[in-house]
Amino acid sequence: MSDITISGAVPAADRPRLDHPVTPLAIFGFLAVVAAGLLFVAYSIYVDVDATQARITSFLPYALLAVALVIALGFEFVNGFHDTANAVATVIYTHSLPANFAVLWSGFFNFLGVLFSSGAVAFGILSLLPVELILQVGSSAGFAMVFALLIAATLWNVGTWSLGLPASSSHTLIGSIIGVGITNAWLRGRDGTSGVDWDQALSVGKTLLISPIVGFVCAAILLLVMKALVRKPALYEAPKGAATPPWWIRALLIFTCTGVSFAHGSNDGQKGMGLIMLILIGTVPTAYALNRALPDDRVATFREASLAASRIIDAKAAGYAVLGNPRPAVTSYISSHEINGGTYPSLSALVRDIAKQVESYGSIAKIPATDVGNTRNDMYLASEAVRLLAKDKANDLSAPDLAKLNAYKTELDASTKFIPLWVKIAVAVALGLGTMIGWKRIVVTVGEKIGKTHLTYAQGAAAELVAMGTILAADNYGLPVSTTHVLSSGVAGTMAANGSGLQLETVRNLALAWVLTLPAAMVLSGLLYYFFSQIF
Repeated sequence: MSDITISGAVPAADRPRLDHPVTPLAIFGFLAVVAAGLLFVAYSIYVDVDATQARITSFLPYALLAVALVIALGFEFVNGFHDTANAVATVIYTHSLPANFAVLWSGFFNFLGVLFSSGAVAFGILSLLPVELILQVGSSAGFAMVFALLIAATLWNVGTWSLGLPASSSHTLIGSIIGVGITNAWLRGRDGTSGVDWDQALSVGKTLLISPIVGFVCAAILLLVMKALVRKPALYEAPKGAATPPWWIRALLIFTCTGVSFAHGSNDGQKGMGLIMLILIGTVPTAYALNRALPDDRVATFREASLAASRIIDAKAAGYAVLGNPRPAVTSYISSHEINGGTYPSLSALVRDIAKQVESYGSIAKIPATDVGNTRNDMYLASEAVRLLAKDKANDLSAPDLAKLNAYKTELDASTKFIPLWVKIAVAVALGLGTMIGWKRIVVTVGEKIGKTHLTYAQGAAAELVAMGTILAADNYGLPVSTTHVLSSGVAGTMAANGSGLQLETVRNLALAWVLTLPAAMVLSGLLYYFFSQIF
């Protein structure tokens, strides 16, 4: 796959100006923001650790933390310049905004999108990881996992960017997670298929598979509907020279660019947040294993939810008893999804044990530093087990019972699945800065190399509206979706619906990148995980 040389799609006179000189002041400002961001991250970690009053016995975890955070933020930086070109290509090639202003505008709304994100996508991605690695994220295997994931995903993103191919960062990260899971299972002497939560992987995979089809079909239909309802010829014309479009068309295109940028930040930014939280839990569990910001009065709510859930599980556990530690049986259930005689009584015992731990200390914030890691792992195990029980139709649970189990899971997740504001700010800055660097390659691909004719105003608006709606819907359901796939396939759909024709070489290369991303990321992350596991 190499850069594609196309002639005729955009006449030279109509091509937007993409090259702008970089001034020393701009470079200084960029470096100053990077330095300020890193200092802000370091200060935030210091404040959080100091608040726990934990005694620092070794600086090695903090050294590993610093390296891992730089790589994680680097992944989001690459994600910014790799994916955001999709948001700005239409406004640039319709002359709605100058290129340099468009990327600044997009970067700002990516920043806002990250800040206002829910966090659901972040933890949905993490649930794909092997349960034993999440429980022992601070171990050598945990560090090997984090480094393998981040480096593999970053390398593939940079590689596809260098070829001007809009490959999916979401696709890449999920492939990396699956590769680590399979390799981890092999290293532990198990079947490689047991290393991944395939139900969750299938759910995520369906979203990634359907998203290009949604983009193509919906954008094509929307363009045809626009032609039938909006009878304004100017909307369906290509830009003439460097002239800006009529104000109402320009407003529509800027709105869609803004929406896609915000949606991209709210969805893609969460992937980096989840990995950063995993890093923080592994290196500084005293400050980040549990959400110490929860109010003390939450204990009463937690107690009630625990009692309701334990009654439901106890009813299923009738006739069985737990001998010894209940955690291995619950862990086995999460890994295998197979219920045996020990599953229900073990989970029931674990639920009661967690409630006892929380009640004995009076609040999450008062759990001693030496115990937070164990309590967090117990809560994570219970939450994942309850999630699987609620999904399994064979359990024959009534609607009220499902509601009680989900309420208990919500209480558990409030204690373990949280993202500090400073993490959101750091990821937002990294993604926003990345937006402003290296965007040109993929902008040219989207703007010139998909269709055989210049992108019209209506085509740009239709593709962006579909991308914005699809990403926001996926974000609402906690599902990762590919901005790249939705937008580029949306542009292709409008070209097909308009009868403009597609440049088959570009479409072939985009499809090839889409097909290769998952296996390539799996192999790359698997090899890196094996390599790092030997080093650590």
